[in-house]
Amino acid sequence: MARIRIPSTIVIIFVTIQTGFLLFMYARYSSFMPQSEEKPSQVHILILSSWRSGSSFVGQLFSQHPSVFYLMEPAWHVWVKMYQNSAKVLHMAVRDLVRSVFLCDMSVFDAYMPWKRNLSDLFQWAASRALCSAPACDSFQRTDITSELACKTLCGRYPFSKVEEACKTYTHVVIKEVRFFDLKVLYPLLTDPSLNLKIIHLVRDPRAVVKSREQSVKALARDNGIVLSTNGTKVEDSKYKVMQEVCRSHVQIYETATLKPPNFLKDRYLMVRFEDLVRDPLSEISEMYKFADLSLTPRLKSWIYNITHGQGPGKKKEAFKITSRDAVSVSQAWRNVLSFQKVKKIQEVCKGAINILGYQLVDSEKEQRDLTLDLVFPRRQNQFSWSSFNAKH
Repeated sequence: MARIRIPSTIVIIFVTIQTGFLLFMYARYSSFMPQSEEKPSQVHILILSSWRSGSSFVGQLFSQHPSVFYLMEPAWHVWVKMYQNSAKVLHMAVRDLVRSVFLCDMSVFDAYMPWKRNLSDLFQWAASRALCSAPACDSFQRTDITSELACKTLCGRYPFSKVEEACKTYTHVVIKEVRFFDLKVLYPLLTDPSLNLKIIHLVRDPRAVVKSREQSVKALARDNGIVLSTNGTKVEDSKYKVMQEVCRSHVQIYETATLKPPNFLKDRYLMVRFEDLVRDPLSEISEMYKFADLSLTPRLKSWIYNITHGQGPGKKKEAFKITSRDAVSVSQAWRNVLSFQKVKKIQEVCKGAINILGYQLVDSEKEQRDLTLDLVFPRRQNQFSWSSFNAKH
């Protein structure tokens, strides 16, 4: 059988033409494909804080916004179900649950909740305005300012499926969580192309945190055990071991985000101090909203003023509730309530956090009780700037 010899030059030309044609077709096809660099349609905000730091208050500032779907501490379900583990061991399960919630995939709760369930089976569900208004519940409008009591009365029996249905209708998904102790655990979420994640890191003077924690000793005992890895044993934290871990975590998170941070953190991290927030609520809230791509509405402005200008510091039974209080008095209450001996011990275990986050130590009971002495340094001295970071790199 005769063989036909094709010159190598013709083969090369043919292959070149074929390759060029394939590249042309690929480029043309790719132009119709969605670009992977495009951001997801929803904005995802994680309010990262610790217990008794004012995070429920900050959560409500977002929850009451008509564009926000908000959940308060969904990882509570993970810790209740797996309470014999340590916080470090549970980090991955908490992160996976948070990611699923951000993507409005509520099937993640199947492992932690009863199969047949209503809205009321979700931890602190009534703190979410989105679960108290359409389409989750027909009793309120999205622009309404809702209360937990009214929501519990009218919306608790709606099916759990409404959570996912509602989530998908919002431009912003916001989660408040107190169960992360290491920012690096969140790196997979920050680099996940399916998420548009930003982090608001809320901190508070550790001395004020302790004063608030003392109003909720029993409620925090199980969580304390998980933080201290006690295999399920509850702890009251009279020696401030939990506070030491909390302070250490705030330092770790802040330093990770501000000292040689990875590029993917650019414009995705904002540290907020509770004390700055209560002193100038509208300014601080406007900054947080700008960071989150939200606008402050007239109705929200009025509501914010009312809840930050109430009478007195609040009662013990209101420890986990958002009520109208004198917010500045709340932030300073520890100076009159705690003994100086307690304050000295807290300062010993949290000295690093107190210094780095911009608070001033007190050296005597006289300094502690003197409310004319400001113990909060101007924020601008301690605020991280991306422009300064870029200038050095």
